[in-house]
Formats: sequence, C-alpha cells, structure tokens
Amino acid sequence: MSVATKGNTVKVHYTGKLKDGTIFDSSESREPLEFTLGDGNMIKGFDAAVHGMNIGEDKSITIPSEEAYGEKKDEMMVDIPRTQVPADINPEVGMDLSIQNQEGQPMPVKVVHVDDEKITLDANHPLAGQDLIFDIKLVEIA
Repeated sequence: MSVATKGNTVKVHYTGKLKDGTIFDSSESREPLEFTLGDGNMIKGFDAAVHGMNIGEDKSITIPSEEAYGEKKDEMMVDIPRTQVPADINPEVGMDLSIQNQEGQPMPVKVVHVDDEKITLDANHPLAGQDLIFDIKLVEIA
C-alpha cells in the first residue's frame, strides 16, 4: 500500500467545516483536489494531515487557526475616507469588495463598518482566526 510522503503529488476529497458544523468548502461534487505534499501551496495543517496517509484512508482532523489561515490581524483592517469611495459604490456592512494592494494586485476585502466619514474594510482571510475541521480521503498518489 502506498503512503503519501513529501514531494508526492496526491489527490484528496475533503470537506471543510467550522466548529459549529457550517461547511465552508468541499470537493465531493467535483474532481478531487490535487497538490504536491510539502510544496507550500496548502495550509500547513492540511498538508501535514495528508502526510503519512494511505490510499483509501479517511481521516478527520482539527487544524488550529495558526496552522490554517492565522489569527486575525488588526493591521489588515483599513479605514477609507468616504470621499475616496467611488460614487457608483454604495458600501454596506457585509459587502465583499476588491481593492488593489501595494503591488497592484486585487485583494478581496469585506466591509465591516460604514459611517458618514469612513468605511472600514477587513482584508484578513475570511477564515482567519478560526479552527478548521477537515474530513479528508486520500484517493490517489501520483
């Protein structure tokens, strides 16, 4: 039986849940997720969980926030004066927007506060600060 080790390209089916049971992502209705173990493209805890699994093995793991998307960072909260908000955008709390980062790349943000003077945007990853639960099944090692 093959065991997944660093450098292997693997395919897994997974379901990601929050502690309250809310499913935030799943591969069950599509092709399995393919990635290379240890190449840094997956969150640390997910990569570590697949390492050592056998083909066909199922596992459920809880990944603490620091091994997932990290803790929420105050410096990722940005206040924008209302005068700098484009006239065609009527910001509301909970709205998802995109702004350009310092390198000119688009960055998703969520509106978390609106008043007459400013809007506050949260540029943290939506899952930052949360422990994540994953049900994982290793389906292939290439």
